[in-house]
Amino acid sequence: MEQLKHECGVAMVRLLKPLEYYHQKYGTWMYGLNKLYLLMEKQHNRGQEGAGLACVKLEASPGEEYMFRERALGTGAITEIFAAVHDHYKDLPPGKLNDPLFAKANLPFAGELYMGHLRYSTTGKSGISYVHPFLRRNNWRAKNLALCGNFNLTNVNDIFKEITAIGQHPRKYADTYIMLEQMGHRLDREVERLYRKYEEEGLRGMDITHAIEGHMDLSNVLKRCVPTWDGGFVICGLTGSGESFSVRDPWGIRPAFYYADDEIVVLASERPVI
Repeated sequence: MEQLKHECGVAMVRLLKPLEYYHQKYGTWMYGLNKLYLLMEKQHNRGQEGAGLACVKLEASPGEEYMFRERALGTGAITEIFAAVHDHYKDLPPGKLNDPLFAKANLPFAGELYMGHLRYSTTGKSGISYVHPFLRRNNWRAKNLALCGNFNLTNVNDIFKEITAIGQHPRKYADTYIMLEQMGHRLDREVERLYRKYEEEGLRGMDITHAIEGHMDLSNVLKRCVPTWDGGFVICGLTGSGESFSVRDPWGIRPAFYYADDEIVVLASERPVI
């Protein structure tokens, strides 16, 4: 039986207001990004091997990136990934850097959803490709998925068999990657279900896309995946269309805590950091 101990760390931030709101009230549109940094830095003890972050920007126009990620290895990974983010801004004049409307329209990581992960491996596998968050990309915004977690599943092989039985051919055997493909498949099916529904109702083109993104119900995806997971877990995710979620094992083997008000929702592996 696995010893009950803390392993990886997770952090999530969901801004509920436009970036201009935080700039006006707190003096910076980077309020969410800064909060994520604090949540991760205060859980530094959980991630001695690497760290990563993902961001989703809402309402991006076609042709513009809306999902961003940075990852790094080592005990200084938190500092490294946030330094990489700020490298995008270092040559901007103050007038543009401090303009939330310019940031929203032009700058990477100027988004409303943030997710961070601190890696403490229990599998012996190492390298940047094993650092969370994992990404599954698609030209349909709602089909994009970023996933991270603190978990130890006991039935990864069963999940692997499940996704290969439906025709998938995973490129590697790694627990997070297998979970990503399992959830990604169910996410694809949910988007396609909604596409057929709205097409039958007479919608076309971008009207279908907007209807899908306005009526996505991730519980339909989670209900098909989570019951198949056996072990201790806290799994967090973001979609390209702006949905976010976190699920915990029924026994609370892996801890997670959250706070919500009318400005922000935050989640972390440890209560005091919130």
